[in-house]
Amino acid sequence: MRYPAVAGKFYSSKEKALREQIEDAFRSPLGPGEVPSLGGSRGRIVGGVVPHAGYMFSGPVAAHVYGAIAKGGFPETFVIIGPNHHGIGSGVAMTSEDFVTPLGTCQVDKELVKRLRGFVDEDPSAHQHEHSVEVQVPFIQYFSREVKFLPLTMLFQDYETAKDLGARLRKACQGKDVIVLASSDFSHYVPRHHAERQDRAVIDRIVALDAQGVEATVTAKDVSMCGYGPVMAMLEAVQGEEAELLKYATSGDVHPMQEVVGYAGIVVRR
Repeated sequence: MRYPAVAGKFYSSKEKALREQIEDAFRSPLGPGEVPSLGGSRGRIVGGVVPHAGYMFSGPVAAHVYGAIAKGGFPETFVIIGPNHHGIGSGVAMTSEDFVTPLGTCQVDKELVKRLRGFVDEDPSAHQHEHSVEVQVPFIQYFSREVKFLPLTMLFQDYETAKDLGARLRKACQGKDVIVLASSDFSHYVPRHHAERQDRAVIDRIVALDAQGVEATVTAKDVSMCGYGPVMAMLEAVQGEEAELLKYATSGDVHPMQEVVGYAGIVVRR
């Protein structure tokens, strides 16, 4: 079992309060407005970008993505790729340890782990303290206790690593109903107008399904985006036909502040 690292910090450590926190994210003025029912048949969404800050800041933006997915029906498995903020463990790491949250246990898709073994390092240490994947799990559990997932972290975030991981995932997921989510926040601790300008440039490349252009823009404009590697890997893995920005906001939309963090909720459709 992989036990929570940020319960009681990024989100509530109590089940009832956590459920209410998720519902508040959906009903927030920055959220989609309502909590949807889980659809019974799968829609066209195959990938997405979700933020990973504390729920009070980024939860409403994440709710746009999870709401859109829920309306179309959940997949068999979510693959969640997050950045490795702590620098612990392998450059690209998965774990077969099931994740425990206040909403219960979310099982890892052991079949996917088996298919990726030998190509992706199995390294629980990379996940032990990492929040970028963990904070996504309660949103999934809110709608379904049965769906499985595959947690991945990227310490190496260059395009070649992302392209290789995307190709490995695409092959491993053949024959399975999978949605790949990239966990990333955008600009960090810069004035709001600067964050919006920088982030929009990267979002334009994501919506254009231009994985290599994401890295080029982040590098050229020095965008302090923490999960551009996962975003590129997601785009390479799903090979979508179209993408849409559902919501962009900053921490300054929640509380007035001079320097903000940017959040984007994006879906990729087949």
